[in-house]
Amino acid sequence: MKPHSMEEKISYRLFLMGFLGLLFTAALCIFVFHRAFTAQAWDDLEKESDLIRAGYDLTSEPQQLSFFVTGDLRITLISPDGDVIFESATDQPMENHLTRPEIVQALQGSIGKDIRDSQTMGYETYYYAVQLPGGNILRVAQDAETVWSVYDGALPAIVLSCVALMLAAAILSTLLTRALVQPVLNMTEDLDHIQDKVPYKELIPFAESIHADRILRENNEKMRQDFTANVSHELKTPLTSISGYAELIETGIAKPGDVPGFAQKIHGEASRMIQLVNDILQLSSLDNASETSSMPEMEVVDLLDVAKECVERQKLNARHAYITLTYLGESAPVRGNRNLLDELCQNLCDNAIRYNRPGGKVQIVTACTRDGHCSLTVTDNGIGIPRESQSSVFERFYRVDKSRSKATGGTGLGLAIVKHIALIHGARIKLESQVDVGTTITVTFPTAS
Repeated sequence: MKPHSMEEKISYRLFLMGFLGLLFTAALCIFVFHRAFTAQAWDDLEKESDLIRAGYDLTSEPQQLSFFVTGDLRITLISPDGDVIFESATDQPMENHLTRPEIVQALQGSIGKDIRDSQTMGYETYYYAVQLPGGNILRVAQDAETVWSVYDGALPAIVLSCVALMLAAAILSTLLTRALVQPVLNMTEDLDHIQDKVPYKELIPFAESIHADRILRENNEKMRQDFTANVSHELKTPLTSISGYAELIETGIAKPGDVPGFAQKIHGEASRMIQLVNDILQLSSLDNASETSSMPEMEVVDLLDVAKECVERQKLNARHAYITLTYLGESAPVRGNRNLLDELCQNLCDNAIRYNRPGGKVQIVTACTRDGHCSLTVTDNGIGIPRESQSSVFERFYRVDKSRSKATGGTGLGLAIVKHIALIHGARIKLESQVDVGTTITVTFPTAS
């Protein structure tokens, strides 16, 4: 479905507001005018009644009431039992008026009022009755146009006024909408500086979000470019070495005694490439999980079990490097993915061994705080990390000591993988390191519940 434009939507709503406002005003005017019209009619009849009653008090002759008849004024004199004594509108006998509403009210409270439809279309008759001292009831009546008949007469002018008002509302709503929308459209002309061209304060979060998203996209694009360049460089070196040794063997230049050494080097470079490709695939999988928010299967995992298995797997590696590897701590249950947590501990332990000295120590510690936050800490007394490099060690392919990494077979992706696994688990990473003293990395997880 094609979305409506913002300009059309605002213009339509402003026009609708104008139309509803016009209807409300018209209804309010009718109500106020009707009340004023009715009040004026009763006031006029009350004054006429006072004058006629004063004159009748002087004469006390019913027939003398005919002298007070003017225009369409109608005068009726009724006895307490409802018989008509005098009627100015006709000489014919009339029915008993005792049940008429205004007569009933006058008998009960000295004054009675009623409005009834007139025999003339578009008119209604106002009846005002007052009880005289002798018990008779004086009733004054007068025809008056209804409010609707007044409006019928003015209908052409009303219709023309409404049409003019609605046209004016349509034009003004269009102009106002354009004035409101145009500054928003102008924001899109320079997205690089969109936060500097915000016309309304309500749009500041929107503009900042767009700006932050653009920066994030640019950074991601740069990171992908750097990643591609780094991968190409990392793969090129072992491939060149493998190709060179293979060519020496193929062309027969290599002596028979050198072939086993060359094969060993080819095997070593191939293993390094396999490790690099595996780390790249692992990092790519973690990237996809973060971007698509597709969480891996989670369960309650004890970090102490993870530490035990990691020590078992790395025991031989540590022995070859003359490193003492131990674990210590208490049961630390967290909610996470077992395979990813094994990978996290493995990479931290592998780094601690690789960047250590013969005779060094590596210890894995698990612990839980009183509020239920559990942590896994890997501590070594190796070469340490310079302060200026500590903020960058979790970046991809970043190496503090490139020559040492190449010599020990590091891919430069281990801590980047650790960072992504921690992010998926909502964990925090804390790094403490001092050159020639050692490094401590602590990963703190949220509560298992």
